[in-house]
Amino acid sequence: RLHIVTWNVGTASPPPDVTSLLQLNSLGPAMDMYVIGLQEVNSRITNFLSDLAFDDPWSIFFMNVLSPLGYIKLSSVRMQGLLLLIFVKHVHLPFIQDIHTQYTRTGLYGYWGNKGGVAIRMSLYGHTVCFMNCHLPAHMENTEQRLDDFEKILEMQFEEENIPSTLDHDILFWFGDLNFRIADYGIHFVRESINNRRYNLLWEKDQLNMAKKKEAFLQDFIEGPLQFKPTYKFDLYSDVYDTSEKKRKPAWTDRVLWRVKNLCQHKSKESELSEEEQTISVTLNNYISHMGYGISDHKPVTGTFGLEMKPLLSIPSVVLKPEGEWSAEHDVIISYSAVPEFPSSTWDWIGLFKVTFKHVNDYVTYAWVKDDEISSNNDSKQVYMNAEEIPNMGGEFVLCYYSNNMQSIVGISQPFQIQPNRTLIEKDLAQEEIDWMRKPDNLESHNEF
Repeated sequence: RLHIVTWNVGTASPPPDVTSLLQLNSLGPAMDMYVIGLQEVNSRITNFLSDLAFDDPWSIFFMNVLSPLGYIKLSSVRMQGLLLLIFVKHVHLPFIQDIHTQYTRTGLYGYWGNKGGVAIRMSLYGHTVCFMNCHLPAHMENTEQRLDDFEKILEMQFEEENIPSTLDHDILFWFGDLNFRIADYGIHFVRESINNRRYNLLWEKDQLNMAKKKEAFLQDFIEGPLQFKPTYKFDLYSDVYDTSEKKRKPAWTDRVLWRVKNLCQHKSKESELSEEEQTISVTLNNYISHMGYGISDHKPVTGTFGLEMKPLLSIPSVVLKPEGEWSAEHDVIISYSAVPEFPSSTWDWIGLFKVTFKHVNDYVTYAWVKDDEISSNNDSKQVYMNAEEIPNMGGEFVLCYYSNNMQSIVGISQPFQIQPNRTLIEKDLAQEEIDWMRKPDNLESHNEF
Protein backbone atom coordinates (compact mmCIF):
# COMPACT_ATOMS: atom_id res chain seq x y z
CA ARG A 1 0.00 0.00 0.00
CA LEU A 2 1.54 3.22 -1.25
CA HIS A 3 0.31 6.71 -0.33
CA ILE A 4 1.52 9.65 -2.45
CA VAL A 5 1.04 13.25 -1.30
CA THR A 6 1.55 16.34 -3.46
CA TRP A 7 1.18 19.77 -1.88
CA ASN A 8 2.27 23.28 -2.80
CA VAL A 9 2.74 24.63 0.73
CA GLY A 10 3.34 28.25 -0.29
CA THR A 11 6.38 28.75 2.04
CA ALA A 12 4.18 27.98 5.08
CA SER A 13 5.20 26.02 8.16
CA PRO A 14 3.72 22.55 8.76
CA PRO A 15 0.12 22.44 10.04
CA PRO A 16 -0.71 21.17 13.55
CA ASP A 17 -2.08 17.84 12.31
CA VAL A 18 -1.81 15.64 9.20
CA THR A 19 -3.86 12.65 10.35
CA SER A 20 -6.39 12.91 7.51
CA LEU A 21 -3.72 13.82 4.92
CA LEU A 22 -1.81 10.61 5.70
CA GLN A 23 -5.01 8.62 6.34
CA LEU A 24 -3.66 7.52 9.70
CA ASN A 25 -7.17 6.75 10.99
CA SER A 26 -8.00 4.54 8.00
CA LEU A 27 -9.77 1.32 8.96
CA GLY A 28 -7.80 -0.68 6.39
CA PRO A 29 -4.25 -2.03 6.72
CA ALA A 30 -1.48 0.48 7.43
CA MET A 31 0.39 1.99 4.49
CA ASP A 32 3.68 0.32 3.58
CA MET A 33 5.21 3.44 2.04
CA TYR A 34 4.58 7.19 2.11
CA VAL A 35 5.90 9.37 -0.72
CA ILE A 36 5.54 13.08 0.05
CA GLY A 37 6.21 15.69 -2.63
CA LEU A 38 6.14 19.34 -1.57
CA GLN A 39 6.52 22.48 -3.66
CA GLU A 40 7.36 26.04 -2.52
CA VAL A 41 8.97 24.93 0.72
CA ASN A 42 10.42 28.08 2.27
CA SER A 43 13.76 28.57 0.49
CA ARG A 44 14.81 32.06 1.58
CA ILE A 45 18.58 32.00 1.77
CA THR A 46 18.74 31.75 5.59
CA ASN A 47 16.19 28.93 5.65
CA PHE A 48 17.83 27.10 2.75
CA LEU A 49 21.35 27.23 4.23
CA SER A 50 20.15 26.01 7.62
CA ASP A 51 18.14 23.24 5.93
CA LEU A 52 21.28 22.09 4.10
CA ALA A 53 23.11 21.76 7.42
CA PHE A 54 20.16 20.22 9.28
CA ASP A 55 16.89 18.55 8.34
CA ASP A 56 14.31 21.10 7.18
CA PRO A 57 11.18 21.70 9.35
CA TRP A 58 8.92 19.67 7.01
CA SER A 59 11.21 16.62 7.11
CA ILE A 60 11.46 16.82 10.90
CA PHE A 61 7.68 17.22 11.14
CA PHE A 62 6.87 14.13 9.06
CA MET A 63 9.60 12.09 10.80
CA ASN A 64 8.11 12.97 14.19
CA VAL A 65 4.65 11.90 12.99
CA LEU A 66 5.66 8.67 11.25
CA SER A 67 8.63 7.26 13.20
CA PRO A 68 6.52 6.31 16.28
CA LEU A 69 4.30 4.34 13.88
CA GLY A 70 7.18 2.18 12.63
CA TYR A 71 8.30 4.14 9.53
CA ILE A 72 11.77 5.43 8.74
CA LYS A 73 12.80 8.12 6.29
CA LEU A 74 14.23 6.02 3.49
CA SER A 75 15.49 8.92 1.36
CA SER A 76 14.95 12.57 0.54
CA VAL A 77 16.02 15.11 -2.07
CA ARG A 78 15.73 18.91 -2.01
CA MET A 79 16.12 21.52 -4.75
CA GLN A 80 15.27 24.98 -3.41
CA GLY A 81 11.50 24.87 -2.82
CA LEU A 82 11.05 21.30 -4.12
CA LEU A 83 11.23 18.54 -1.51
CA LEU A 84 10.63 14.81 -1.92
CA LEU A 85 10.49 12.47 1.10
CA ILE A 86 9.99 8.69 1.21
CA PHE A 87 9.06 6.81 4.39
CA VAL A 88 8.78 3.04 4.61
CA LYS A 89 7.84 0.38 7.15
CA HIS A 90 10.84 -1.34 8.78
CA VAL A 91 9.87 -4.75 7.40
CA HIS A 92 10.54 -3.66 3.80
CA LEU A 93 14.00 -2.17 4.37
CA PRO A 94 16.07 -5.26 3.39
CA PHE A 95 14.23 -5.43 0.05
CA ILE A 96 14.81 -1.82 -1.04
CA GLN A 97 18.20 -1.27 -2.65
CA ASP A 98 20.11 0.94 -5.09
CA ILE A 99 18.50 4.14 -3.84
CA HIS A 100 19.59 7.22 -5.77
CA THR A 101 18.41 10.83 -6.00
CA GLN A 102 18.64 13.43 -8.74
CA TYR A 103 17.21 16.81 -9.71
CA THR A 104 16.75 18.94 -12.83
CA ARG A 105 16.50 22.73 -12.83
CA THR A 106 14.29 24.33 -15.48
CA GLY A 107 13.88 27.88 -14.11
CA LEU A 108 15.77 30.65 -15.93
CA TYR A 109 16.64 28.31 -18.82
CA GLY A 110 17.97 25.65 -16.49
CA TYR A 111 20.08 27.90 -14.23
CA TRP A 112 17.57 28.34 -11.41
CA GLY A 113 15.89 25.66 -9.29
CA ASN A 114 12.62 27.44 -8.49
CA LYS A 115 11.05 25.18 -11.14
CA GLY A 116 12.00 21.69 -12.25
CA GLY A 117 11.90 18.17 -10.87
CA VAL A 118 13.41 16.05 -8.12
CA ALA A 119 13.46 12.25 -8.23
CA ILE A 120 14.22 9.23 -6.05
CA ARG A 121 14.68 5.84 -7.66
CA MET A 122 15.18 2.41 -6.13
CA SER A 123 14.98 -1.32 -6.60
CA LEU A 124 11.85 -2.48 -4.72
CA TYR A 125 11.77 -6.27 -4.26
CA GLY A 126 13.93 -6.41 -7.40
CA HIS A 127 11.73 -4.11 -9.53
CA THR A 128 12.85 -0.62 -10.54
CA VAL A 129 10.62 2.21 -9.30
CA CYS A 130 11.07 5.97 -9.72
CA PHE A 131 9.20 8.80 -7.97
CA MET A 132 9.30 12.26 -9.57
CA ASN A 133 8.05 15.46 -7.91
CA CYS A 134 7.76 18.42 -10.32
CA HIS A 135 6.92 22.11 -10.20
CA LEU A 136 6.22 23.34 -13.72
CA PRO A 137 5.80 26.95 -15.00
CA ALA A 138 2.64 28.83 -14.01
CA HIS A 139 0.02 30.82 -15.98
CA MET A 140 -2.59 29.88 -18.54
CA GLU A 141 -0.50 30.69 -21.63
CA ASN A 142 2.53 28.56 -20.69
CA THR A 143 1.25 25.11 -21.66
CA GLU A 144 4.00 24.53 -24.21
CA GLN A 145 6.65 25.61 -21.71
CA ARG A 146 5.25 23.15 -19.18
CA LEU A 147 5.42 20.32 -21.72
CA ASP A 148 8.94 21.29 -22.84
CA ASP A 149 10.13 21.40 -19.23
CA PHE A 150 8.62 18.02 -18.41
CA GLU A 151 10.28 16.49 -21.47
CA LYS A 152 13.59 17.85 -20.22
CA ILE A 153 12.95 16.44 -16.73
CA LEU A 154 12.18 13.02 -18.24
CA GLU A 155 15.67 13.07 -19.76
CA MET A 156 17.15 13.25 -16.24
CA GLN A 157 20.03 10.80 -15.88
CA PHE A 158 21.13 9.34 -12.56
CA GLU A 159 24.87 9.71 -12.12
CA GLU A 160 25.76 6.09 -11.30
CA GLU A 161 26.29 3.58 -14.08
CA ASN A 162 23.79 0.81 -14.84
CA ILE A 163 20.81 2.84 -13.59
CA PRO A 164 17.97 3.00 -16.12
CA SER A 165 16.64 6.33 -17.39
CA THR A 166 13.40 7.55 -15.82
CA LEU A 167 11.17 6.07 -18.54
CA ASP A 168 12.99 2.73 -18.38
CA HIS A 169 11.92 2.08 -14.79
CA ASP A 170 9.31 -0.63 -14.29
CA ILE A 171 7.06 1.95 -12.59
CA LEU A 172 7.32 5.74 -12.78
CA PHE A 173 5.15 7.96 -10.58
CA TRP A 174 4.86 11.59 -11.68
CA PHE A 175 3.25 14.17 -9.39
CA GLY A 176 3.50 17.74 -8.20
CA ASP A 177 2.23 21.23 -8.92
CA LEU A 178 2.09 20.69 -12.67
CA ASN A 179 0.29 24.02 -13.15
CA PHE A 180 -1.96 22.92 -16.04
CA ARG A 181 -5.09 25.09 -16.27
CA ILE A 182 -8.65 24.88 -17.64
CA ALA A 183 -8.61 26.48 -21.09
CA ASP A 184 -11.32 28.37 -23.04
CA TYR A 185 -14.09 28.41 -20.45
CA GLY A 186 -14.66 31.64 -18.51
CA ILE A 187 -14.35 31.92 -14.76
CA HIS A 188 -18.12 32.04 -14.17
CA PHE A 189 -18.79 28.83 -16.11
CA VAL A 190 -15.92 27.08 -14.32
CA ARG A 191 -17.09 28.15 -10.87
CA GLU A 192 -20.71 27.29 -11.66
CA SER A 193 -19.69 23.81 -12.84
CA ILE A 194 -17.70 23.33 -9.63
CA ASN A 195 -20.57 24.52 -7.42
CA ASN A 196 -22.87 22.00 -9.12
CA ARG A 197 -20.20 19.24 -8.88
CA ARG A 198 -20.29 18.84 -12.66
CA TYR A 199 -16.53 18.41 -12.92
CA ASN A 200 -16.88 16.31 -16.08
CA LEU A 201 -17.84 19.46 -18.01
CA LEU A 202 -14.33 20.79 -17.36
CA TRP A 203 -12.25 17.67 -18.02
CA GLU A 204 -12.03 18.04 -21.79
CA LYS A 205 -10.61 21.57 -21.45
CA ASP A 206 -8.04 20.60 -18.83
CA GLN A 207 -4.71 21.35 -20.51
CA LEU A 208 -3.05 18.14 -19.27
CA ASN A 209 -5.93 15.97 -20.51
CA MET A 210 -5.73 17.71 -23.89
CA ALA A 211 -1.95 17.30 -24.07
CA LYS A 212 -2.18 13.56 -23.26
CA LYS A 213 -4.27 13.04 -26.42
CA LYS A 214 -1.66 14.52 -28.77
CA GLU A 215 1.77 14.32 -27.08
CA ALA A 216 3.32 10.86 -27.56
CA PHE A 217 5.52 11.07 -24.45
CA LEU A 218 2.44 11.63 -22.24
CA GLN A 219 0.14 8.97 -23.66
CA ASP A 220 1.46 6.15 -21.46
CA PHE A 221 0.81 8.08 -18.25
CA ILE A 222 -2.35 7.08 -16.38
CA GLU A 223 -4.39 9.27 -14.04
CA GLY A 224 -7.45 8.61 -11.94
CA PRO A 225 -10.68 10.55 -12.55
CA LEU A 226 -10.70 14.16 -11.31
CA GLN A 227 -13.73 13.73 -9.07
CA PHE A 228 -12.68 16.45 -6.64
CA LYS A 229 -12.81 20.24 -6.82
CA PRO A 230 -9.91 21.99 -8.59
CA THR A 231 -7.23 22.51 -5.95
CA TYR A 232 -6.08 26.03 -6.94
CA LYS A 233 -6.46 28.92 -6.14
CA PHE A 234 -7.98 29.41 -2.66
CA ASP A 235 -7.99 32.21 -0.13
CA LEU A 236 -5.80 31.19 2.79
CA TYR A 237 -7.47 29.16 5.55
CA SER A 238 -10.70 28.79 3.59
CA ASP A 239 -12.41 26.74 0.91
CA VAL A 240 -13.31 29.93 -1.03
CA TYR A 241 -11.72 30.40 -4.42
CA ASP A 242 -9.53 33.46 -5.03
CA THR A 243 -11.29 36.71 -4.07
CA SER A 244 -8.26 38.93 -4.73
CA GLU A 245 -8.19 41.43 -7.59
CA LYS A 246 -6.60 38.82 -9.88
CA LYS A 247 -9.45 36.32 -9.32
CA ARG A 248 -7.51 33.38 -10.70
CA LYS A 249 -9.62 30.79 -12.51
CA PRO A 250 -9.78 27.49 -10.56
CA ALA A 251 -7.62 24.68 -11.94
CA TRP A 252 -6.45 21.14 -11.22
CA THR A 253 -2.82 22.16 -10.88
CA ASP A 254 -1.93 19.41 -8.37
CA ARG A 255 -1.85 15.93 -9.89
CA VAL A 256 -0.65 12.34 -9.45
CA LEU A 257 0.01 10.14 -12.51
CA TRP A 258 1.85 6.89 -13.12
CA ARG A 259 3.31 4.79 -15.90
CA VAL A 260 3.93 1.01 -15.96
CA LYS A 261 6.63 -0.03 -18.40
CA ASN A 262 5.32 -3.51 -19.26
CA LEU A 263 1.91 -2.04 -20.10
CA CYS A 264 3.60 0.33 -22.56
CA GLN A 265 5.45 -2.59 -24.17
CA HIS A 266 2.21 -4.57 -24.29
CA LYS A 267 0.50 -1.69 -26.11
CA SER A 268 3.28 -1.46 -28.67
CA LYS A 269 3.23 -5.23 -29.30
CA GLU A 270 -0.59 -5.36 -29.39
CA SER A 271 -0.47 -8.85 -27.91
CA GLU A 272 -1.65 -10.44 -24.69
CA LEU A 273 0.74 -10.32 -21.76
CA SER A 274 1.70 -13.80 -20.59
CA GLU A 275 1.39 -14.65 -16.90
CA GLU A 276 5.20 -14.48 -16.58
CA GLU A 277 5.22 -10.93 -17.97
CA GLN A 278 2.52 -9.74 -15.56
CA THR A 279 5.00 -9.27 -12.73
CA ILE A 280 3.67 -5.85 -11.67
CA SER A 281 0.24 -4.34 -11.28
CA VAL A 282 -0.65 -0.87 -10.01
CA THR A 283 -4.16 -0.24 -8.70
CA LEU A 284 -5.41 3.22 -7.76
CA ASN A 285 -7.57 2.87 -4.64
CA ASN A 286 -8.19 6.53 -3.87
CA TYR A 287 -7.52 9.87 -5.60
CA ILE A 288 -8.75 12.83 -3.57
CA SER A 289 -8.04 16.37 -2.42
CA HIS A 290 -8.01 17.46 1.22
CA MET A 291 -10.06 20.61 1.63
CA GLY A 292 -9.42 20.97 5.35
CA TYR A 293 -5.88 22.29 4.91
CA GLY A 294 -5.58 26.04 4.34
CA ILE A 295 -1.96 27.04 4.96
CA SER A 296 -1.46 27.84 1.25
CA ASP A 297 -3.54 28.73 -1.81
CA HIS A 298 -3.35 25.08 -2.97
CA LYS A 299 -5.15 22.10 -1.44
CA PRO A 300 -3.08 18.91 -1.06
CA VAL A 301 -3.90 15.91 -3.25
CA THR A 302 -3.25 12.26 -2.41
CA GLY A 303 -3.22 9.06 -4.43
CA THR A 304 -3.43 5.75 -2.58
CA PHE A 305 -2.23 2.73 -4.56
CA GLY A 306 -1.97 -1.01 -4.28
CA LEU A 307 1.25 -2.37 -5.79
CA GLU A 308 1.41 -6.07 -6.54
CA MET A 309 4.70 -7.50 -7.72
CA LYS A 310 6.30 -10.91 -7.98
CA PRO A 311 9.33 -10.52 -5.73
CA LEU A 312 12.59 -10.91 -7.62
CA LEU A 313 14.33 -10.33 -4.28
CA SER A 314 12.62 -12.46 -1.64
CA ILE A 315 15.21 -13.07 1.08
CA PRO A 316 17.28 -10.41 2.86
CA SER A 317 20.89 -10.08 1.72
CA VAL A 318 21.96 -10.14 5.38
CA VAL A 319 20.37 -11.82 8.42
CA LEU A 320 21.59 -10.61 11.81
CA LYS A 321 20.77 -11.02 15.49
CA PRO A 322 22.12 -10.10 18.94
CA GLU A 323 23.84 -12.91 20.86
CA GLY A 324 22.93 -13.52 24.50
CA GLU A 325 21.65 -10.91 26.94
CA TRP A 326 22.58 -7.32 26.12
CA SER A 327 23.40 -4.66 28.70
CA ALA A 328 26.02 -1.97 29.23
CA GLU A 329 27.74 -4.13 31.88
CA HIS A 330 29.78 -6.05 29.28
CA ASP A 331 30.79 -6.10 25.63
CA VAL A 332 28.12 -7.56 23.34
CA ILE A 333 28.17 -9.77 20.25
CA ILE A 334 26.29 -9.56 16.92
CA SER A 335 26.03 -12.58 14.61
CA TYR A 336 25.25 -12.17 10.93
CA SER A 337 25.27 -14.14 7.70
CA ALA A 338 25.06 -12.93 4.10
CA VAL A 339 23.85 -14.55 0.88
CA PRO A 340 26.74 -15.94 -1.23
CA GLU A 341 26.60 -13.22 -3.91
CA PHE A 342 26.43 -10.31 -1.43
CA PRO A 343 28.94 -7.55 -2.41
CA SER A 344 30.36 -6.73 1.03
CA SER A 345 32.64 -3.75 1.57
CA THR A 346 35.18 -2.57 4.12
CA TRP A 347 32.87 0.38 4.71
CA ASP A 348 29.81 -1.72 5.67
CA TRP A 349 28.61 -1.19 9.23
CA ILE A 350 26.02 -2.49 11.69
CA GLY A 351 24.08 0.11 13.62
CA LEU A 352 22.20 -0.15 16.90
CA PHE A 353 18.92 1.78 16.63
CA LYS A 354 15.97 2.48 18.88
CA VAL A 355 12.87 0.78 17.44
CA THR A 356 11.45 4.25 16.69
CA PHE A 357 14.52 5.40 14.74
CA LYS A 358 13.80 8.12 12.16
CA HIS A 359 16.41 7.61 9.43
CA VAL A 360 19.59 5.66 8.68
CA ASN A 361 21.85 8.14 10.52
CA ASP A 362 19.72 8.02 13.67
CA TYR A 363 21.83 5.23 15.23
CA VAL A 364 22.83 5.02 18.87
CA THR A 365 26.17 3.43 18.01
CA TYR A 366 27.68 1.26 15.28
CA ALA A 367 30.37 -1.30 14.55
CA TRP A 368 32.45 -1.72 11.37
CA VAL A 369 31.85 -5.23 10.08
CA LYS A 370 35.53 -5.72 9.14
CA ASP A 371 37.40 -3.78 11.84
CA ASP A 372 35.26 -5.10 14.73
CA GLU A 373 35.02 -8.70 13.52
CA ILE A 374 35.96 -11.33 16.12
CA SER A 375 35.15 -14.58 14.29
CA SER A 376 34.30 -15.73 10.79
CA ASN A 377 33.37 -18.97 9.06
CA ASN A 378 31.44 -20.01 5.99
CA ASP A 379 28.08 -19.86 7.76
CA SER A 380 28.30 -16.70 9.87
CA LYS A 381 30.46 -13.92 11.22
CA GLN A 382 30.56 -12.20 14.58
CA VAL A 383 31.17 -8.54 15.42
CA TYR A 384 31.49 -6.99 18.86
CA MET A 385 30.28 -3.69 20.33
CA ASN A 386 32.04 -2.07 23.26
CA ALA A 387 30.08 -1.97 26.53
CA GLU A 388 30.77 1.76 26.82
CA GLU A 389 28.68 2.36 23.68
CA ILE A 390 25.58 0.49 24.93
CA PRO A 391 22.79 2.67 26.45
CA ASN A 392 22.80 2.39 30.25
CA MET A 393 19.05 2.77 30.60
CA GLY A 394 18.30 -0.09 28.21
CA GLY A 395 15.09 -0.32 26.19
CA GLU A 396 13.90 -1.85 22.93
CA PHE A 397 16.27 -1.77 19.93
CA VAL A 398 16.98 -3.23 16.49
CA LEU A 399 20.22 -3.93 14.60
CA CYS A 400 20.58 -2.83 10.96
CA TYR A 401 23.27 -3.81 8.45
CA TYR A 402 24.15 -0.92 6.10
CA SER A 403 25.72 -1.79 2.73
CA ASN A 404 28.04 0.86 1.35
CA ASN A 405 27.84 -0.62 -2.17
CA MET A 406 24.03 -0.64 -2.19
CA GLN A 407 23.68 2.62 -0.21
CA SER A 408 20.89 1.08 1.85
CA ILE A 409 19.99 -1.08 4.84
CA VAL A 410 20.06 -4.69 3.62
CA GLY A 411 19.28 -6.48 6.88
CA ILE A 412 17.34 -5.69 10.05
CA SER A 413 17.01 -7.78 13.21
CA GLN A 414 13.90 -8.53 15.20
CA PRO A 415 13.34 -6.00 18.04
CA PHE A 416 15.13 -7.00 21.25
CA GLN A 417 15.60 -5.71 24.79
CA ILE A 418 18.76 -4.21 26.26
CA GLN A 419 18.75 -4.60 30.03
CA PRO A 420 19.40 -1.53 32.20
CA ASN A 421 22.87 -1.26 33.75
CA ARG A 422 22.08 -2.36 37.33
CA THR A 423 25.38 -1.11 38.79
CA LEU A 424 24.93 2.37 37.35
CA ILE A 425 21.27 2.56 38.39
CA GLU A 426 22.18 1.59 41.98
CA LYS A 427 24.87 4.32 41.97
CA ASP A 428 22.35 6.85 40.64
CA LEU A 429 19.81 5.91 43.32
CA ALA A 430 22.46 6.20 46.03
CA GLN A 431 23.56 9.60 44.67
CA GLU A 432 19.94 10.80 44.55
CA GLU A 433 19.52 9.81 48.20
CA ILE A 434 22.71 11.69 49.18
CA ASP A 435 21.56 14.76 47.22
CA TRP A 436 18.16 14.61 48.95
CA MET A 437 19.79 14.42 52.37
CA ARG A 438 22.00 17.43 51.61
CA LYS A 439 19.07 19.75 50.94
CA PRO A 440 18.79 22.18 53.90
CA ASP A 441 15.11 21.39 54.66
CA ASN A 442 15.68 17.63 54.57
CA LEU A 443 18.90 17.87 56.64
CA GLU A 444 17.12 19.86 59.38
CA SER A 445 14.20 17.42 59.61
CA HIS A 446 16.64 14.49 59.64
CA ASN A 447 18.58 16.02 62.60
CA GLU A 448 15.37 16.64 64.53
CA PHE A 449 14.44 13.01 64.07
